[in-house]
Amino acid sequence: MLDQTARPNFIFMLTRNDRTVADAAAHLEIALTAGVRHIGFKDIGLDTHGLAGLTARIRAAGAISYLEVVSLGLKDEIRSIEAGVRLGVDTILGGVNVAHALPILAGKTIGYFPFAGRVHGHPSILEGSAEEIAASAADLAQHEGVSGVDLLAYRNAGNVPALISAVCKAIAKPVIVAGSIDRPEQIAILHAAGAAGFTVGTSALDGRFPAKSPALFDQLASILQG
Repeated sequence: MLDQTARPNFIFMLTRNDRTVADAAAHLEIALTAGVRHIGFKDIGLDTHGLAGLTARIRAAGAISYLEVVSLGLKDEIRSIEAGVRLGVDTILGGVNVAHALPILAGKTIGYFPFAGRVHGHPSILEGSAEEIAASAADLAQHEGVSGVDLLAYRNAGNVPALISAVCKAIAKPVIVAGSIDRPEQIAILHAAGAAGFTVGTSALDGRFPAKSPALFDQLASILQG
């Protein structure tokens, strides 16, 4: 569960460029050793068997699992959410077809954080002004089955700090900032704005964060330490 009273939860995504990587299982073991306890993957890149193995290992380690839906076509999105239910993930991030997702998730204990704003493309891009995206978030948050929103803040061409702040102020539910986070200054911004969590995948796998080394363990340890 996300803790909104502390530093935003770091969700490590076993992904590169919005796809789950083929060697995700090996990276998962490094993440667990480093102390990461929020770990996710995308609905694209591995088959269901591979994702089931990741989910089972995350659960066995006492960590929290996340499936982020980046398939925006209705049929593909429904298929991904249904797969998330079968996998038994703790949280589903992303997706844009909320009216179709909510009935699938009704009665389940799975957290649901759909994308706020207009999202398109792969890797995903967020369009719109801060005001428009905040209004979208507020509309989504009205649904009882929506736990919070997934905000692709750093995939938007506008003023990112203002965008995160506007969305966090627009809703009482948690905001998870996802996508293109690769330096501590960005994390500090989303923390100050009130975000409850953030995801990092490609940047850690590619060794982009300032750390003792580009090695994944050192990258994750550095992000955890803040």
